[in-house]
Amino acid sequence: MQFSVDKLKFDEAGLIPAIVQDTNSGEVLMMAYMNKEAVTKTLSTGETWFWSRSRQKFWHKGESSGNVQKVNEVTFDCDADTLLVQVEQKDAACHEGYYSCFHNKIETDGTVTVKGEQIFDPEEVYGKKK
Repeated sequence: MQFSVDKLKFDEAGLIPAIVQDTNSGEVLMMAYMNKEAVTKTLSTGETWFWSRSRQKFWHKGESSGNVQKVNEVTFDCDADTLLVQVEQKDAACHEGYYSCFHNKIETDGTVTVKGEQIFDPEEVYGKKK
């Protein structure tokens, strides 16, 4: 079977969820959305590209921080409506400076604790929020 991006099932906004996972540890790093162009660019460059719903723009992971993701494998689920992208992550995946975006753990008593250490200070990388 030959892959075609047209075989994927994009939502009404033209997007497909992409779960990004560390190739070596199996840790889920982030979830973002790709449009057809982002899928095509990810496959052709070997680095991740996404569609930002909040900024309404195409973006290359690591373009601001330098924390790029080298793609090792891209698979899609049996419904062809979700991607799993396995990567080698440079430093941190999360824009808050943590290795994984999934660093907020909900404890059984309802409190939230932070898993892991902050790898970089977001203000130093992106500047202060306005």
